[in-house]
Amino acid sequence: MSLLKREKNDSHNSDIDTIIGPSVKVEGNFVGEGDVTVEGIVVGSVKTSKNLQIGQAAKIKADVEAENITISGEIRGNVICRGKLEMSSSSKIFGNVQTASLSVEAGAILHGKCKMANNKELDSNTEDIPIDQQEEDNSKLRR
Repeated sequence: MSLLKREKNDSHNSDIDTIIGPSVKVEGNFVGEGDVTVEGIVVGSVKTSKNLQIGQAAKIKADVEAENITISGEIRGNVICRGKLEMSSSSKIFGNVQTASLSVEAGAILHGKCKMANNKELDSNTEDIPIDQQEEDNSKLRR
């Protein structure tokens, strides 16, 4: 069965999964209600009420918000995760993180502040690191 095709009697037929493929670049504010997988490039913001998966080749220059997030690629922006944030060994986050639960594999990079709190304490008022400042800080790390 295709990811975009659901059975008519499926009670979750309004939750259509979205895939941003490796050859796709999205600019702007991306808002979804279902599970989202990013394999390409996103510039702007990404928000979903469900799960977000970021592939190893994905590059996101955006603020990100989702229920659960699995990262193998790169995010340059702030992250709000109401559930579990999983960072694989190839993942990179340059920005502040707010999450209820955090799992980090050896080799992952997190350059920013991390706030862990339950869902009631998480909010959208994270202290933002401007994307330009993140790039400047990252260039200092490479020296």
